[in-house]
Amino acid sequence: MAIKELVIALFTAAFVDHDPEAARQLVTPDYIQHNPQVPTGADGLAGLIPLVAQSGMTVTTHRVLSEGDMVVLHSTFENADAFGAPALAAFDIFRVEDGKVAEHWDNLQPVPETTVSGRGMTDGATEITDLDKTEANKALVLGFVRDVLGGAAPEKAPIYSEVYMQHNPNLADGIDGLIAGTKAWADQGFVITKFEPQIVVAEGNFVFVASDAVVSGQPWAFFDLWRVEDGKIVEHWDVVAPTPAEMVHENGKF
Repeated sequence: MAIKELVIALFTAAFVDHDPEAARQLVTPDYIQHNPQVPTGADGLAGLIPLVAQSGMTVTTHRVLSEGDMVVLHSTFENADAFGAPALAAFDIFRVEDGKVAEHWDNLQPVPETTVSGRGMTDGATEITDLDKTEANKALVLGFVRDVLGGAAPEKAPIYSEVYMQHNPNLADGIDGLIAGTKAWADQGFVITKFEPQIVVAEGNFVFVASDAVVSGQPWAFFDLWRVEDGKIVEHWDVVAPTPAEMVHENGKF
């Protein structure tokens, strides 16, 4: 089974079919969990599934990309009130080892009724193209993360993008919208002092980066997805959340 098929089978067992035993067969016994609220191990995953079934939550997956042993799903969870909001945008990352899913990370954010750009948090382009440009696109995005989001050289922002379609609900389109939104966030007391990529998964025109951040002295997780076209960043999605101080395991967020 290809790794995308394996991960989709696990996601389907957990969130569509609600079958704990089917899910258990697809993961390693020592399955490493990074969701702060779910116990680690295959037992922890199996114990979550009945709660999902009882809640009535449903899921729609919009994008699936993979590189090496890693798979990223970009999804929307509906009827998710039991997990924090009526609708949640999510990125899930899975690591595959010897034909089983061995590790999982995720980030969840409530979906607002309106957004600044008018775009939703998960709509937009989905087709994976330009597989031969994967490495170049990854280098471009990591440069953008380092220079612009990490603050090494924010004045370089215009060289990375000419058209920047924004799906962050609080930001307007364009690099100018990103810069203005970041400044407004800082004016409200949210100052980013650390932004370090931890996981990078690229496939063709899509590049995903999960970053460990510090905002005003508190840990945050930024899960970002960019689409690249002709050597420029043209579209962006993200799921951003504070990292809780206490977790039900000792694996950390990353």
